[in-house]
Amino acid sequence: MSKQQIHTKKELKDYRTALRKRLTPAEAFLWTQLKSRQLDSKRFTRQHSIGFYIVDFYCASEKLVIELDGEIHNTPKAQEYDKKRTVYLESLGYKVIRFENKMVFDYLPSVLQEIRECFNTGI
Repeated sequence: MSKQQIHTKKELKDYRTALRKRLTPAEAFLWTQLKSRQLDSKRFTRQHSIGFYIVDFYCASEKLVIELDGEIHNTPKAQEYDKKRTVYLESLGYKVIRFENKMVFDYLPSVLQEIRECFNTGI
């Protein structure tokens, strides 16, 4: 599958747009730190599709996916779905990191540092 075929699929455009308009509070808060190349001049996009999955944040130059997890992710069904999704994304060479929503609000400097530590790792 070529890069064009797996990124920003046309059939997911309306859904991505809808998700961008209703970010969770944690996504909106982290986005204020990532947008406009504020974090180490890296370009992030939000609600980016890779295959048929839509990831919360994506940095193409680093092949980095950032996912924020709320309470809904604590159910066995959601955890299985997240695991399957992560395995798929990692099989394509992406690094996936996850944070609980609460961490974004309570430990933002640590969250940003962990994101930075994924830059230029060659993973």
